[in-house]
Amino acid sequence: MNGPGIQLTLAPELRLFAPPSRRVDRVPTATDGASSLGHVVESAGVPLTEVGRLLVDGTEVPVSYVPQDGQSVEVFGVERPQQVPGAPLRFLLDVHLGTLARRLRLLGVDAAYENEDIGDPALATRSAAERRVLLSRDRGLLRRRELFAGAYVYSDNPDEQLRDVLGRFAPALAPWTRCTACNGPLHEADKESVGDRLEHGTHRSYDVFAQCTECERVYWRGAHHARLERIVDEALVEFGTA
Repeated sequence: MNGPGIQLTLAPELRLFAPPSRRVDRVPTATDGASSLGHVVESAGVPLTEVGRLLVDGTEVPVSYVPQDGQSVEVFGVERPQQVPGAPLRFLLDVHLGTLARRLRLLGVDAAYENEDIGDPALATRSAAERRVLLSRDRGLLRRRELFAGAYVYSDNPDEQLRDVLGRFAPALAPWTRCTACNGPLHEADKESVGDRLEHGTHRSYDVFAQCTECERVYWRGAHHARLERIVDEALVEFGTA
């Protein structure tokens, strides 16, 4: 871009997307005089899924605004909790976020997950068709225009990922109601109805079971339950439930 010059300031949380030389206040930025502010911001490396308010010389403008020579532009991150149009709030996670998908499901959050790399176009198309918020650490994927909505997952640590998504979107939590394997709803099951799916030791030691209505997987409070309960309890303490 070699046209009018503007001063571009990215919010601190957005500067990680920009090259190191642009991670400061008031970066001189050339435009072509015709591109929208949204295009300018994306050219600076920031996916529009992460952008909240845009101020030009102190006045809020839409992403379609065309900046003029000498103007000062401030780019803010999304406000939290972020409001997503339509209902219910549902997510789609890419192939690299399997642990986060299982933890969201553990909390009763509708989280579809692709356990194979089906490609960016297919993911974006599914997001649009099912009106799901796409969660990803792939910046290029989040720039696809056909997305219904998207969000960058800022950490590679599952605990931090979960806190980030819950804090950003404030989904209703209903722990132990969704299958962590396939995302289907769970229902209570008696021992007799699921007995043929249990090993002898499990059948002898446990009496309370749940079963997925879609994949028919059976759940009980086994040795791993304490770890899962910690995840649930911490989420409920910090983010509550509807």
